[in-house]
Amino acid sequence: MNYKFVLIALFLLQTIYCQTNKINIATGADLLLSENIDLVEGRNIAIVTNHTAVLSNGTHLIDALYSSEFRIKIVALFGPEHGIRGQVQAGEKIENLIDEKTQVPIYSLYGKDKKPTKEMLKGVDVLLFDMQDVGARFYTYISTLYYALQAAAENNIPIVVLDRPNPISGNYVDGPIRQDSLSSFVGIAPIPIAHGMTFGELANYFNDENLLGNNLHATLEVLKMKNWKRNYFFDDLNLPWIKPSPNITDLQTAILYPGTCLIEGTNVSEGRGTTQPFLTIGAPFIKAKKLVDALHKFKFIGLTFTETSFTPKDAPNVSVNPKHKGKLCRGITIKVIDKRKVESIKFGIALLSVLHKQYPTEFSFKDKTFDLLSGDSKIREQILKNISPDKIFKSYQEKLNNFKEKRKKYLLY
Repeated sequence: MNYKFVLIALFLLQTIYCQTNKINIATGADLLLSENIDLVEGRNIAIVTNHTAVLSNGTHLIDALYSSEFRIKIVALFGPEHGIRGQVQAGEKIENLIDEKTQVPIYSLYGKDKKPTKEMLKGVDVLLFDMQDVGARFYTYISTLYYALQAAAENNIPIVVLDRPNPISGNYVDGPIRQDSLSSFVGIAPIPIAHGMTFGELANYFNDENLLGNNLHATLEVLKMKNWKRNYFFDDLNLPWIKPSPNITDLQTAILYPGTCLIEGTNVSEGRGTTQPFLTIGAPFIKAKKLVDALHKFKFIGLTFTETSFTPKDAPNVSVNPKHKGKLCRGITIKVIDKRKVESIKFGIALLSVLHKQYPTEFSFKDKTFDLLSGDSKIREQILKNISPDKIFKSYQEKLNNFKEKRKKYLLY
């Protein structure tokens, strides 16, 4: 018997089995074209979108609407952080452009303007919103959604949100609620770090909880997905993973991102400038084994971490001048082993607590940056006082429970 042939055959069968067992869902964008074209037919439309707005057939939403047989005129495109094509690194300002294929003006919502202006929306009958979120409050696409709703309300333009999955499921809700004093582009609304909602649900929440300011209320329609359930992770679905931004390279990264992104508010590397950002954590002053031994005492389930060393370096269109560039860093590499049991925010807070305890003089917070990311300055203050992670978790639980209760009426799935 040719065992090599048998092994190859078994591998191919397993691959086919995994692919056929994925769940077929229809996104809001798919349903716009197949069942709800009347929302935009015969209208002048503007689209707030990026590279992730792809239909199940692989066509981008812009191209599908531009080339369709329906009477639709695209008069403006709006791009978030990382740009329409998603190739601009985090934090880099983006200029206004002209789309080469459609000759439609592209307005950046990550430059001097964060919100579509009245002039940009001139002649627009309907505003569409479609892009892929990652499920974390400080992911700036949420702020772009918020400002799109606000602009629609201010200019009396109907807005249609084409819903997409929360890739880390619709059940993971954790973290401090953003304080009013820490409102920013990485914390646009008083929600927890992991909100456990889709963009459609968040849009309804912002709109109906009077969060848009000045009693604004948009004329909003959410095109729900078909067949999506709250317990689904992105890899359960028959959809291609498109990196929502350059450093969210895969689902594993997205699952850990709500917790490990907090490292950005410190002098420790969050792994930018490596092949595994947000999964690789370290600094020149860290002793890897000592850190790993301390973290094991928390008995985290759903993930593992091992000692590592790395040297951050520039990566074009991904990370320029990363923290500790060119310096040997030691720390940990994290791996998800059970996606349904990972509590990334608790892990992130415990990691920060251990780092401060082990390196009280070398480790430091970038106070303002960290507070904006966490949304609650008390988190940093408690870590500096060596308050145990368990007590820190409990300190935000009451407000988190209030949010969970309020959130229930906005869940669409």
